[in-house]
Amino acid sequence: MAAFASAASMRVVDPLLVQLAGAFAVTVGEASIAATAFLFANGVFVLVHGPFGDRYGKMPVVALACIAAALCCGLAAFATSLGLLTLARFLTGVTSSAIIPLAIAWVGDNVSYERRQATLARFLTGQTLGLMTGAALGGAIGDWLGWRAVFWVLAAIYIAAGSALLAVMIARPAIARRGPQAAGSMLSQMLAVLRRRWAVTVILIVALEGGMFWGAFTFVGADLHHRFGLGFAAVGLAVAAFGAGGFLYVMVAPQLVRLLGERGLCQWGGIGLGVAFAGMALAPSAEFEFAAIVVSGVSFYMLHNTLQVHGTQMAPQARGAGMALFALCLFIGQAIGVPLAAPVVDRWGATPVFWTAAVVLPALALWFAQAIRRRQLAAERRT
Repeated sequence: MAAFASAASMRVVDPLLVQLAGAFAVTVGEASIAATAFLFANGVFVLVHGPFGDRYGKMPVVALACIAAALCCGLAAFATSLGLLTLARFLTGVTSSAIIPLAIAWVGDNVSYERRQATLARFLTGQTLGLMTGAALGGAIGDWLGWRAVFWVLAAIYIAAGSALLAVMIARPAIARRGPQAAGSMLSQMLAVLRRRWAVTVILIVALEGGMFWGAFTFVGADLHHRFGLGFAAVGLAVAAFGAGGFLYVMVAPQLVRLLGERGLCQWGGIGLGVAFAGMALAPSAEFEFAAIVVSGVSFYMLHNTLQVHGTQMAPQARGAGMALFALCLFIGQAIGVPLAAPVVDRWGATPVFWTAAVVLPALALWFAQAIRRRQLAAERRT
């Protein structure tokens, strides 16, 4: 539930921009600062929360972050100016950025490595559902009850999640125990993670994955509208099919992990991404591209879920700091990939970007699969 609220918060303002522009007598472009402020804070402040969670306990920090994010959503609902709304959204980004990385790090501390990939896949249901429905939630509630009601609904979800976590910790104190402790300051913990060669490999690959995938996938909706004339409601449904693909992966993740193993998930996930983006580039109809989007959702999570598992193992003594760097580099990859792809799309359409993703993502997945194999062989030689 906490991951749902955090993920939904990322996109909930997008459909409200016209309402916000009217409410505060600004342009839609000026109103978009409310969305940008959240994304910036969500990407940067995760660096603070990671070491903080290592020091004081990951679950307590997540629970308190939910309560703080709820208060920030309440501030947004009371906003009387665009400046105050932007501040509230910035603070919501600051607080909610702790939730998903520290939750994943908590799983790393408390779930054995053999069960971790399937457990993280289940955890992804909340995050995926939030990404799928965030914009729809904002649009529907905003249209029905007004934009302020959207933030009250988010505040209620954050409060429910935070209260549930606090109740669990009171009932079962052991579940909130701190994991292995890293020595030193926040900066020294980050530098200690970066001194590990494997950590640098995982962080680099997730940054490239985020930049390449989201740099291409961001323009799927525009491609459907321009090539096939789909209306915006149909475009939203088609893009949500990515989340449906993610849910398909979650449903069969335990079986896939046993059948394919980590390297197999990477390899087949990469092949699936290549097929999916090639299908988007060659799609003769909107229905065909819709199917390719579903395939991209399954394939992306096959690869990304494996990266997440190794993200939890980059620095066992400082998992919070490690996952903070993991999340930051994923954010940086997205922030760079979309602007790089945008001028290509403006000039030649989305097809060249889709073809680039169809080639680069399988190569990236194969690289990671080979890196896992080399690491496993090295561990076998040491034992």
